[in-house]
Amino acid sequence: MTSSALAVRAHRRNAFAVVLCAGLTVALTACAGDDPDKGTNGVGKLTAAQIDKKARAAADAADTVRLTGKLVSKGGTYSLNMRLSAKGGTGSVTSKQNTFALLRIGDELFLKADAGFWKGEEGGDGSDRAAGKLEGKYVKIPEDDPTYQQLRGFTEKKTLLDGMLALHGTVNKGERDTFGGVRTVQILGGKGEGGALDISLEGTPYPLRVARGGGGGSVTLADWGEAFPLEAPGEDDTVDYGGELPRSSG
Repeated sequence: MTSSALAVRAHRRNAFAVVLCAGLTVALTACAGDDPDKGTNGVGKLTAAQIDKKARAAADAADTVRLTGKLVSKGGTYSLNMRLSAKGGTGSVTSKQNTFALLRIGDELFLKADAGFWKGEEGGDGSDRAAGKLEGKYVKIPEDDPTYQQLRGFTEKKTLLDGMLALHGTVNKGERDTFGGVRTVQILGGKGEGGALDISLEGTPYPLRVARGGGGGSVTLADWGEAFPLEAPGEDDTVDYGGELPRSSG
């Protein structure tokens, strides 16, 4: 073999080595770029129990939150659209029969509903008169009325979140996904039968969605920390019933 042929072969081997090294570099760089935690808050690297703890802490620390979705319990099915803070809450609740507005400022709880809500099951002239008086008005509910405690729970941030964010069974880590354009990681109670939470992987690790176990409904949690007004209704829009409320159909 001539010296020129050997030189050509050596050149080809060197060129192949350069291409191979370049390919490996590109491959390694691509792998590094596929890091699922790149640009996240790092929560996805944690164990399920650690994620659960961080999400609950974030929820507790937030001043406000908005809940929208459906809750199913032995008492019925309720659709919620509530904005909550430590000072109170405002929004609407829909049951099987009625939709009513709730407003709580401190310990003052107001309820506004249509006449159908106030007429109750019995009907009659007395019920009709009460319904006419209360329809479309914010009714201040006496604190000793049984309705007060039943409805106040819908306006309490801590009460609702403590119940909704509780996963039953061993807490396990689920899949990564996106919700509302935000990257999330899911944690599950058992395999999901004990509930599921979608936790944000961007910014503060807030819970963004909860699916309650046992078919207990699904609720979206949004507007964390966003202030909203809590103002008592005007006198013209308010009725202070002053005693036990009439039995409603709600």
